Amino acid sequence: MTQAPPPAVNPPVDGWRKVFTALRHRNFRLFFWGQLISLIGTWMDKTAEGWLIYRLTGSKVLLGVIAAAGTAPMIFFSFWGGSIADRLPKRSILVVTQTCAMLLAFTEACLVWSGLVRPWQIVILATFGGIVLAFDMPARQSFVIEMTSREDLMNAISLNSTIVNGARLIGPSLAGIIMAQAGIAPCFLFDGLSFLAVIAGLLMMNPPRQIPTAHTGSTLKHALGGLAYVRQNRRVFILLSLFSVVGVFGWSYAVLMPSFARDVLHLDAAGYGALMSASGLGALIGALVTAWMGQSMPRRPAVLGGVWLFSSMLFLFSTTRIFALALLFLAIGGFGMMIFFSTSNTLVQTSVPDEMRGRVMGVWALIFGGMIPIGSLEAGALARWVGTPATIAFGAVVCALAALVTWLNIRSRPSSPT
Repeated sequence: MTQAPPPAVNPPVDGWRKVFTALRHRNFRLFFWGQLISLIGTWMDKTAEGWLIYRLTGSKVLLGVIAAAGTAPMIFFSFWGGSIADRLPKRSILVVTQTCAMLLAFTEACLVWSGLVRPWQIVILATFGGIVLAFDMPARQSFVIEMTSREDLMNAISLNSTIVNGARLIGPSLAGIIMAQAGIAPCFLFDGLSFLAVIAGLLMMNPPRQIPTAHTGSTLKHALGGLAYVRQNRRVFILLSLFSVVGVFGWSYAVLMPSFARDVLHLDAAGYGALMSASGLGALIGALVTAWMGQSMPRRPAVLGGVWLFSSMLFLFSTTRIFALALLFLAIGGFGMMIFFSTSNTLVQTSVPDEMRGRVMGVWALIFGGMIPIGSLEAGALARWVGTPATIAFGAVVCALAALVTWLNIRSRPSSPT
């Protein structure tokens, strides 16, 4: 099994310095900055890809198909990804997955630049990207403790969410500007180049030595061990169930953003990028607040309140036709979503033993890969019949009701994080 770094004696920190305590670990600093650059490129890619598909076809359904293709392979491969993360050095896994993702981005850039790009090619590239993600996500999530310490794990998870959403803020804005000035292809090129930063950071690390995990039984039984653990752990099961519903009916709003921007608010590429960035700004603030408050944050209100805040803002967003209000609602909604996501992610990772973390995060990846494609297809198909605003409003209501059901299920239990 992986040997986590020995606990270090560190001086206490106060104030806003508490937000960045995990950065005192060199390995995590390398990961932090490399991931930030790489994820900016990833969000540029996602933003440009949605705009490209909608410009080529004008199909809301195809927007959902592309989003589903990018994560659906995780349904079939995430168990294996989690098993491998518990058995092999996670840094080596990440170097391979990040290199594969880089090659896919360069391929997409070449297709767009040549003028030969077709929707079916984007679907195939997105599918390969989903396969890569199925092995990357469990290793990346469970690698955090090896780069830091158990003492700083919660802060590191929150900071990891911070860079994801910092990139989500910067990437779409840059993509909108670049698409307006230079076209779509440079966005994919920058995405490919950005992977060099995270690969370099991984190669410069000095992670703890990983001892292969001894296990009996078949490889399949080992891979499915995470699912068995989740079924037995009520806290983790409840969190992942709520995460599933929000994944299907909540996060799918992003799939419809090109349609909402162009057809409802009548915006250009720059306006579309601004909408995507507004949600990222709110999520970034939410991740920073979570990192700052740490153990003092009341978990149950954070999980449920985050979903309710996100749902209410998403509903208001679906009703507005004013650009400034749309930005405000998306920002506040992004804040609520990140409070929910960071808190639930932290609770899951701190509730499992080290030797199970990769496989449990494989289940997390399975839900991410299974629910979000379903949500993407549901959103695209429903929007075709009832329209984009009504589809987004419907998803908001379902998420709010799911949080209510969760609260009714746990309210009789003694006070606990969930």
